[in-house]
Amino acid sequence: MSKITISKPQKTISGKIQLTGSKSESNRALIMQALSNGQVTVENLSKAADTVTLDKILKSQISGTESTLDVGPAGTAMRFLAAYAAMQTGEIILTGSARMKQRPIGILVDALRTLGAEISYVENEGFPPLRINGPIKQKTGSVTIKANISSQYISALLLIAPILPEGLQITFDGELTSKPYVDMTLAMLEQAGISCTWTGNSVSIKSQNFNKSSITVEPDWSAASYWYAMVALSDAGELFLPGLNQYSLQGDSKITEIMANFGITSQFKDGGVYLKKEDKKLERKIFDFKECPDLAQTVVVCCAALGHNATFTGLETLKIKETDRVNALQVELAKIGVKLIEKNQTYKLDCSGRHIPEKITIETYDDHRMAMAFAPLAFVVPNVEIEDPNVVAKSYPHFWEDLEKVGFAIG
Repeated sequence: MSKITISKPQKTISGKIQLTGSKSESNRALIMQALSNGQVTVENLSKAADTVTLDKILKSQISGTESTLDVGPAGTAMRFLAAYAAMQTGEIILTGSARMKQRPIGILVDALRTLGAEISYVENEGFPPLRINGPIKQKTGSVTIKANISSQYISALLLIAPILPEGLQITFDGELTSKPYVDMTLAMLEQAGISCTWTGNSVSIKSQNFNKSSITVEPDWSAASYWYAMVALSDAGELFLPGLNQYSLQGDSKITEIMANFGITSQFKDGGVYLKKEDKKLERKIFDFKECPDLAQTVVVCCAALGHNATFTGLETLKIKETDRVNALQVELAKIGVKLIEKNQTYKLDCSGRHIPEKITIETYDDHRMAMAFAPLAFVVPNVEIEDPNVVAKSYPHFWEDLEKVGFAIG
């Protein structure tokens, strides 16, 4: 397994970083493009491995060259393609990596079956791979789905809703997790001329055609979060991130609000956002990630690096991601003497035993966000060794090159 060691001799940071397109927006746009038979076109597509994988699969599927679709470790692609494949004619096997075969998909499959899809499990009940015989012979126009597990199940259904003969009404059972991602899906559908109605705990989309439209993907706010953490851990920092919007569709734009607690100001001008570190005492004690779980690792590590005891909620979905991210955080933070203690779905960070070694080795668990969330530690720990650094390709392929541009030494 390859390793790199990163260090930041100067504890200041400045410069301009051009981020790749949002993976979340890109993956939705690609499904819309395929379902619309090309009526929807996409600009500034993400270079993330997950998006490259989905793009390649959709192109092979449209040309009819593949009946086995392998998403590898791409979770969004698995969920979105399960619904997409149910709309296609013929048999499709949808599979993925060993970890993907451990990530549950039963809730989505049950909803698709309710609609009339013919789907069976190839190996283990409730998990990929799936055998899908399409297209759906629609039996009903409404489904009820547990709302507190994964918003990707809901988005997968919403994306196919316009081309279902009877349209679709989804009723949410329970409180909706990661609501901004559902909002993003609906906003992008509206950009392509699809009208939808959200009343109470139900969303309805009638059967309708996509308009001829072009979707420009915004840079990735999840990727921006790592730069916010670096500025927060620096002695002095100022960065410009072009292309990011103040009124973003992406839920992870909440990082601006979270990082204001760490003294980071976000000024939107010149077609992007300027980050600047100001002197401010970090006092906020409770952070809720229910609507932005992908920011959790970044903020938890940032608090640990600063020795700031805090409490975190909304981390439940982290356990079914690329790895069990809660456990991974607990193991790696212990290397600087910090504990993340779980009790009744509340997570307390205890920095009382915190110590800063000369060198630390971080395992990445096949998880891109572990590598990138721990990289800013180089402002505090002289040498940070990252195992399997290529995991960043999943969402931010040029992350290490961007670090070098602003003065990180990588060897």
